[in-house]
Amino acid sequence: MLATKSLGEFIDAVGENSPAPGGGSVSALAGALGAALTAMVCHLTIGKKKYAEVQDDVIRILGQADEIRAKLTSLIDQDNEAFNGVMEAFRMPKESEAQKAERSAAIQEATKQATLVPLEVMRLSEQAITLAKAVAEKGNVNSISDIGVAGLMLQSSCRGAALNVAINLTTLQEKGFVDETRILTHAIETNVEAIAADINRRVEAVLS
Repeated sequence: MLATKSLGEFIDAVGENSPAPGGGSVSALAGALGAALTAMVCHLTIGKKKYAEVQDDVIRILGQADEIRAKLTSLIDQDNEAFNGVMEAFRMPKESEAQKAERSAAIQEATKQATLVPLEVMRLSEQAITLAKAVAEKGNVNSISDIGVAGLMLQSSCRGAALNVAINLTTLQEKGFVDETRILTHAIETNVEAIAADINRRVEAVLS
């Protein structure tokens, strides 16, 4: 399980001569870190008299950020498993026409499943960066740089996952799924980029 490895072990695993774990798992990790930083700033806000008026909001955000962090952490391994599923499909026998047809169908199905994992990373990153924006506006101003990093990590998580979705879509033959997924990923990316820009402006305003 990648998520239970030490940081050094995970980095070493990414750097090995193997395509997995790769960009998908790294994108999920980036998102989990962004959600964790958001939770951290919530903790550093809760209980402070200066932020008494937003305590309830920040407590609610903390719970949501922790939930998203857990989901993104699980997707680190799910992405790796999905890639392995594609590789297993490619290793299926292809001697007869029937085997070729079965193999082709298995590859398509495994690739579709491998597309759904980074798509979920994108969705969760979008949810998390929305929370990060709220924390940037309401949270402890002394931790504004941390929430700025959270925004950057979640932006990277979303963009990285989008690249993994896109490369899988190039080999899928189910046109309806491909078209729908492209529209959805574009919408998520556009929203995440806008929110990331808002967070960055808030950070720069505080630090200038």
